[in-house]
Amino acid sequence: MRATLRWAHSDLRTHRGEALFLVLATAGIVASLLLATALFGYATNPWQRVFTQSHGAHVWLHTDSAADTGKLAGLDGVDSVAGPYPTADATVSARGSRAAVELRGTPERPSVGRPPVVSGHWLDPATPNGVVLESRLARALLAEPGDTLTVPGTARELTVVGLADSAEPRYRPGEQPGLVWALPSAVPDPGGQVIGLRLTDPGDTSYVVQRAVTVLGAGAIGEVSTWQQARAEAQGDNRLLGQVLGLFGLGALVAAGLAVHGAISTRIRGHLRDLSVLKAIGFTPGQVVRVFLLQHLAYALLGAVAAAALAEALGSRIPGRLGDAVGVWQGLPGHTVALVVVPVGAVLFIGATTGLAAWRAGRVPPVPVPRPTAALGGRLSGATGRSRGTRSAGPSERPASASPGRRPASGVRRVLRLPPAAPRTGQLSGMARRALGLRIPPALVLGWHKAFTRRPRSFATIARLTLPLLLIVVAMSAWTTIDRFHSEPEQIGLPTSLSVRADAGLNEQQTRALLERDPQVAAAYPGVETAALVPGQTATIALRGLGTQQGPYPYTLAEGRAARGADEAVAGQGLLDLLDVRVGDWVRMTVGDQPQILHIVGRSIEPENAGRVISTSLDTLRANDPGLRPTLYELRLDPGADPGEVADRLATAGRGHLDVHTVANPADGLSPLRAVVAGLIAVLALIGLIELLTAIGGAVREGERDLLALKAIGLSPRQITAITATATGCTALAAVLAATALGLPLAHWLIDAQGRWSGIGAGIARGPSALLMLLLGAAAVLCAAALAAVPAARAARRRLADTLSAVA
Repeated sequence: MRATLRWAHSDLRTHRGEALFLVLATAGIVASLLLATALFGYATNPWQRVFTQSHGAHVWLHTDSAADTGKLAGLDGVDSVAGPYPTADATVSARGSRAAVELRGTPERPSVGRPPVVSGHWLDPATPNGVVLESRLARALLAEPGDTLTVPGTARELTVVGLADSAEPRYRPGEQPGLVWALPSAVPDPGGQVIGLRLTDPGDTSYVVQRAVTVLGAGAIGEVSTWQQARAEAQGDNRLLGQVLGLFGLGALVAAGLAVHGAISTRIRGHLRDLSVLKAIGFTPGQVVRVFLLQHLAYALLGAVAAAALAEALGSRIPGRLGDAVGVWQGLPGHTVALVVVPVGAVLFIGATTGLAAWRAGRVPPVPVPRPTAALGGRLSGATGRSRGTRSAGPSERPASASPGRRPASGVRRVLRLPPAAPRTGQLSGMARRALGLRIPPALVLGWHKAFTRRPRSFATIARLTLPLLLIVVAMSAWTTIDRFHSEPEQIGLPTSLSVRADAGLNEQQTRALLERDPQVAAAYPGVETAALVPGQTATIALRGLGTQQGPYPYTLAEGRAARGADEAVAGQGLLDLLDVRVGDWVRMTVGDQPQILHIVGRSIEPENAGRVISTSLDTLRANDPGLRPTLYELRLDPGADPGEVADRLATAGRGHLDVHTVANPADGLSPLRAVVAGLIAVLALIGLIELLTAIGGAVREGERDLLALKAIGLSPRQITAITATATGCTALAAVLAATALGLPLAHWLIDAQGRWSGIGAGIARGPSALLMLLLGAAAVLCAAALAAVPAARAARRRLADTLSAVA
């Protein structure tokens, strides 16, 4: 044991840099996987916690006031109900901020859908105008208990008495109204009612919704929201961040395992004599294997423990969403298990890849076998052949298909009349000899030849170096796609910057004139958006009518064509998946008690409502309902216009009659992903550096055997150094080309697959620019050549006695 420890200590002193890189790479990988676990927990558990605490309803049905909702309690699969509660749509204002809300008259705190109060208290009859705000709405209004809300256009005032969490769909400005609980007396003129259904089996949600619509009638249903939709909205971007971290963390773990395997294999080839000596003095194969295995397990364990300790101690202090996610995750029941399982799993994976390479070290024979030394021409010398017990073939014994100094041609090459392949012993190929004949510098020719002579080994090195570079290309593509969301929002389904809603104080002509009067408003598109029941009556979707035949709305199309004719529409990916239809199909939906039949002629990029949107022109909807009037206006601004300044001007000009919101960009919630991608690129670059140093070390050791021959033919130490640098640069160049060829299609597929899963749809992926890819390739090649130059120069200037000892 003492000898084992002394040998491991000596090896550590010799390879300090490699050990440090392995520890840092393992720490980065484990940290990525732990953060991914935290984000997954943060994405799911807060909503699940609120749903459980509130004894939430699985289905919420918005109906008209005349609907007999009492029949729903007797439906099969319904365990209990909440409500019905009277509702009214309103707009409230506080501290200069306005929001569309749903006032819900709640006489007492319900048992189903019981909102957990996070600040203040629940409704009290002693405060008849008191209200409780949903917490997300309160943050948008900057409202706290004790604040007063005003209702624009009226003299009403509401007093905030509490804030509560809700498991229902969250407030989204311009899309989903916020939830306000009030006493029934505070909802004097309800426009409808809402009832919640808690089911015995959540898996029967679609069936129960269908039965409820059948009982009440399609005309009585205004909107249906389910617990799946609410959970998906709550998870949102956090789940995407967790998926990105998990994917790249696992990829980096595989790359690190392969890098460790390659490092040990290269060291075994370079220390055959040392291993033979260990065997000769009494080391068993098992002891040799344990030396390598325990040594690299110690490196991996040190990195994993450091990552777990840092994540536990400092993870909650990371600014932004990542820190919040870690803080919430640390309070979840499975936190301790994940904190142990993730590092242990990473260490065991690295140990498995290490054990495979260490097993080869245990098979090294006690008596070293002389390695064949290829002369510059490439064939074994006679002395070498005799020392191995082989007989050199004379000229008469050479196969007819073989030319002097070349390997015999294979049967396939003879049939195709191709020249024999370059010999595995290192003999120069015909192309290399022709390059030397063209007076190309010998260092370049011999370096290129050295990089690709031993094909299985060269391809393995290129493959190990390609994996981290491929993941870097994917990460750069994700970064470029996020940047495109900000720089070119019109290309991802956001051609407008502002959404405006007018109250009854302005008619259509007055509103359009007011909006188009602003000098920075390029176009104003009138429209309506309403909920529609899908075929089968199991869910509701968003039906939008935007623009007119004279001024069509500029939808971003990924498939098909724009809707120009009557009854033509474009749909989002989420709607196509929900209805199991495709471009070219006709769909029927129900708005109130009126059917609407539309022909889907294109697929649009839809970042809103999980892509469950079907859009047509306002004229098409007016053909079915001539009395339809616009309820919203989408504004396209001039290039360079500030949406915030334009919104302030319009709100001032509207004198309280306009509710102006900036259009939410889904990339705003992905801003933490930039830091995540940057960190992952650093970890992957570190893994690539480990593999690069391994390849350089192997190339330098193998070059020692050719050093005497290269000096004998007149090459200077600088030229010999250039050979190794060129060989390493060619290896890096091959890896860059392979990573680019494989990484760009993989990145497009992954990003588009995420787009399809989220409902936005495929067609949003964008790869890095050609200049950026050129810089990546140049940096990798130049870094490889520069790192190889230092050890190669040191080896080229070795003394003659040291060179003879290495060759022996």
